[in-house]
Amino acid sequence: MKIGILGGTFNPIHLGHLILAEEVREKLSLDKVIFVPTFLPPHKENSEIASAFHRLAMVKLAIKSNPNFSVSDIEIKRQGRSYTIDTVKEFKKNYPDDELYFITGSDLLKYLDEWKDLKQVTKAVRFIVATRPRYPLEKIPSYIKTVAIRAVDISAFEIRKAIKKKHSFRYLVPEAVFNYINKNKLYSTKFNLRG
Repeated sequence: MKIGILGGTFNPIHLGHLILAEEVREKLSLDKVIFVPTFLPPHKENSEIASAFHRLAMVKLAIKSNPNFSVSDIEIKRQGRSYTIDTVKEFKKNYPDDELYFITGSDLLKYLDEWKDLKQVTKAVRFIVATRPRYPLEKIPSYIKTVAIRAVDISAFEIRKAIKKKHSFRYLVPEAVFNYINKNKLYSTKFNLRG
């Protein structure tokens, strides 16, 4: 089987994430894509990050109707900062006979030099970078395969900003995620992020 691994903070998961996953799945003929929410991302400041419980719940709601998508809570169970190498090792153990494709957006390329054990990661999986608006692909290392996907200019940061300002974010996230955020009053104050 060909399995895509899509890690991220998903704070919150939005339509851009889902389109990226579906287009990469289709273009690379992957059998499935597994979403892996981080517990604590290594490259982000954590004051605006909803609890892992909420982010995992939102991913489950967002992918529910797609039989080619699933979610793994391995990074959340591991706790602490999430490093790709640890996740890749665990996936290699759980899927020893499958081809693994690690999928990331072009916005993360600027952090590549800071990745822990990057050489090991690139030996263990096929490294796929999907293009994202405002993050052009420059100086691509040879071990990276790029996949052009349609330009969907949605960011979790913009969604959180809209929520704080009480602006509509309705069609930026799946309806179930929209309802979940409102029901749990996520992102409107700092006090409801730890939940």
